[in-house]
Amino acid sequence: MSARSKARKRALDILFAADVRGEEIATTLAAEAKRAASEPAREASWLYAREIVDGVVDHRDEIDEQITTHSRDWKLERMPAVDRAVLRIAAWEILFNEQVPTAVAIDEAVELAKELSTDESGAFVHGVLARLARAA
Repeated sequence: MSARSKARKRALDILFAADVRGEEIATTLAAEAKRAASEPAREASWLYAREIVDGVVDHRDEIDEQITTHSRDWKLERMPAVDRAVLRIAAWEILFNEQVPTAVAIDEAVELAKELSTDESGAFVHGVLARLARAA
């Protein structure tokens, strides 16, 4: 697994944990930063994970609006928490990170959804992100 794939998984863990616990993302991020400081071998994945989480926080309203617009009658609150986090990460990469090709962002998101969420999540995530990418 590449460092960026590991970073996406770490970012997903942070966003998911904050969502499920009803915490501010900054609180969960601070706890993860403390843990990351004691794991220098994982620094490469931590740096990109932090960039993702910071980007999602900075652009949350626009990201959520884009997800809602392209999810075809699915409200964010009704989506599984894992799917919400995966979609936010990929939407940030598609809309705000020019270093990541759109196809890579979509593929990585679909794989995370398939691995960590419901049987239907991979197809759902792919559909939302494909529509978002076409509109971007």
